[in-house]
Amino acid sequence: MEYNTTREKLILPEYGRNVQNMISHAMEINDRTERNRAAQAIIEVMGQLNPHLRDVDDFRHKLWTHLFVMSDFKLDVDSPYEIPKQEVLNEKPEQMEYPMGHIKYGHYGKYTEKLLKSAKEIDDPEAKDSFKMAMANFMKKQYLVHNNGAVENHVIAENLNELSNGDLSIEDPDELVSTNQLLRTMGLNKKFSKSNKSNKSNYKSKKKKYKK
Repeated sequence: MEYNTTREKLILPEYGRNVQNMISHAMEINDRTERNRAAQAIIEVMGQLNPHLRDVDDFRHKLWTHLFVMSDFKLDVDSPYEIPKQEVLNEKPEQMEYPMGHIKYGHYGKYTEKLLKSAKEIDDPEAKDSFKMAMANFMKKQYLVHNNGAVENHVIAENLNELSNGDLSIEDPDELVSTNQLLRTMGLNKKFSKSNKSNKSNYKSKKKKYKK
């Protein structure tokens, strides 16, 4: 028997051994016209593995690239696309730079902190008051997403004041939009109500069990 461990390594295993063998055979064809026909036939077979994408132009470009990759860039045929170069495909991408800035409260996000720090640039008192309430309600919504529906208005007011370096302050935290109203707009109230009902039913069933 012939085992896969003794066979030639598959360059792109997703296409299977048969496609790899077809490409190896095409490389041995001396006549260029016949070799081009063989390449076209192989592309069609490769496309049949993903029939819903077979006629998409970008996808066919990808198939031709894979054809050359599986031939170790040794297949000499006429491609409808630019023949890729091995060194270009093997070139490692440049390392991305990630932001290293510190976020004091992760659930509010970096841009929330940036917006609050820009509050000092707002001169119009009316505009500043509108900005303050809008940001406070937004912060409350973000807090609810990460804290299972529980939030204290005074905590939001304190965080708002802290992140704005004292430029924004709310005298009456109860002016913020109610928690239930925010949950409705976020579509989370049903989720939390179901969770509470489930917890209550589990508690009652356990209580009955212990009574027995």
